[in-house]
Amino acid sequence: MPEEKENLTANPPKKNDIVFLAETNFRNKKTKFGIKSDDRRRHTYLIGKTGMGKSTVMENMIIQDIRNGNGVALVDPHGDFAENILDFVPSNRVNDVVYLNPADFEYPIAFNVMESVSQEHKHLIASGLVGVFKKLWADSWGPRLEYVLRNTILALLDYPGSTLLGVMRVLVDKSYRAKVVEKIKDPVVKSFWVEEYSKYPQQFQAEAIAPIQNKVGQFLSTALIRNIVGQVKSTIDLRDIMDNQKILIMNLSKGRIGEDSSALLGAMMITKIQLAAMSRIDTPEEKRKDFYLYVDEFQNFATESFANILSEARKYRLDLIIGHQYIEQLDETVQPAVFGNVGTIMCFRVGATDAEFLAKEFAPYFTEEDLVNLAKYNIYMKLMINGVASNPFSATTLPPLSTADHQTSNKEKIIKVSRERYSKPREVVEDKITRWSGVEINKAGTTESPSQLVSSSDRKSKPRKGSGSDDRKKNVYTANCYECGKPTEVTFKPDGVRPIYCQSCFQKIKENLIRGKIVEAEPEAINEPEISLSEALTKKPVTFGQELKKQDQDSENRRPLSPTPQPRALNSENLQENTTNASNNQQNRGEGQKIGGLKDLSPGEVVKF
Repeated sequence: MPEEKENLTANPPKKNDIVFLAETNFRNKKTKFGIKSDDRRRHTYLIGKTGMGKSTVMENMIIQDIRNGNGVALVDPHGDFAENILDFVPSNRVNDVVYLNPADFEYPIAFNVMESVSQEHKHLIASGLVGVFKKLWADSWGPRLEYVLRNTILALLDYPGSTLLGVMRVLVDKSYRAKVVEKIKDPVVKSFWVEEYSKYPQQFQAEAIAPIQNKVGQFLSTALIRNIVGQVKSTIDLRDIMDNQKILIMNLSKGRIGEDSSALLGAMMITKIQLAAMSRIDTPEEKRKDFYLYVDEFQNFATESFANILSEARKYRLDLIIGHQYIEQLDETVQPAVFGNVGTIMCFRVGATDAEFLAKEFAPYFTEEDLVNLAKYNIYMKLMINGVASNPFSATTLPPLSTADHQTSNKEKIIKVSRERYSKPREVVEDKITRWSGVEINKAGTTESPSQLVSSSDRKSKPRKGSGSDDRKKNVYTANCYECGKPTEVTFKPDGVRPIYCQSCFQKIKENLIRGKIVEAEPEAINEPEISLSEALTKKPVTFGQELKKQDQDSENRRPLSPTPQPRALNSENLQENTTNASNNQQNRGEGQKIGGLKDLSPGEVVKF
């Protein structure tokens, strides 16, 4: 330990170049130490059970970065961390803060993940979005769902002015899909829509898009999320935030916007930060300014693309500080990337399973028992010093900074400034989204039909169809026909899911359905004899039998008689002759003799007269 402390102070760093982390506790000798900016480019990783002090360390680090004038971004899935940081922003940095709070329903910030994506980075956006949805619904994920969703996102990335709302629309709106397919540049993606998707049978097509409608639709159906991701022009420029060392604070509280919505927005924002960092390739490396990304409970946003950030972010001066509770929270692809790329590891008290794994990192200095029995606010860590990882040592974290260091809090001022610069009123945002979706709603909450948009002079020349025509125009909505794409009027508010048809298309569909049906006449009802309850209780059972017998007799009498067959004429002479011959010769009958010219009779033979 003494040698390491000497190395830390051997070459005095520049002013504000060190961020303090903790203080040593070896032999009760308290020495505060920190980490230099160059060593932070290898990333910092914190792990430990809840309540052990991870967030406090991260708060102290980000407050020091803000005071030192560094550019930082914070992704907080709980909300308390983000709100606490606002109290420590000095007055000279209020204008640098971009405060993203999706729970601020009346003033949504615009964030379009599909805006201004270069051709070489489109596959990264598609992979990032697919990875987000795959992480959220890993149990119900399928190859066909991923195949259709990926081609949908890639198609929309080629279409100018597209947003995540287009994912739902391109699958069901034929006219909109035709416009998107026309702009596709990738021949493979275009072939999917022209040669494959358009030739799907209707039932198969419905089965293919149903999971996407179910999963993506539940986000977009929420106005809170839709108003943020549904705006075409983003009000947040991440590249500008990184280059000008601004402060981006994302309050993604699960308790306010939901766990899935928090994970979706956080993962999309981290993906865009990665792309913004990679776009700095046009700037010489020595001129790239360090930008520090803090992610608390980062397993919520740790998609497969997060592994690429850990591997490649260092060269673009994107430095990560990530923390979570236990290793099993990480995916199989992210876990090796974390331990293979982070330079500084801070371990708080962990469980037995994690201790078995982490003991390999701290061997031979600390054992599994040491990691399991750590006291609160105590850590074992490996620190990067001048590009080399130190031997493991113990330390005690610094106490949280007090707001008493500031004369006043600028929290309310920061929220007000962020609203004015990066937000728009909810009514304006919803009106734009509604018009984009093909349903135009006026201020009163009803739509303006084409007849209402005609000038007054033209309206006078048209005959009125009755005094109640104005009443019928109320609560009328305009939408595009699902079949031909022409605008039509309906009396219900379209939800973007149920198909809508114009009168001509609906009539054609109706006629086709009627032609395909065979109308069968219903059998005539049988008039059964009825009897009242009182009559049934008074009459004897035999009465029913007699009554039924009488009814059967009456029906038998009413039945038409069949024609009587006419008797055949009888030849009396032949009958008498044959009878006489048979009786006369009966006595002389013998075995093998002939009878009156007749053949001998054998058993079973019949004599016909």
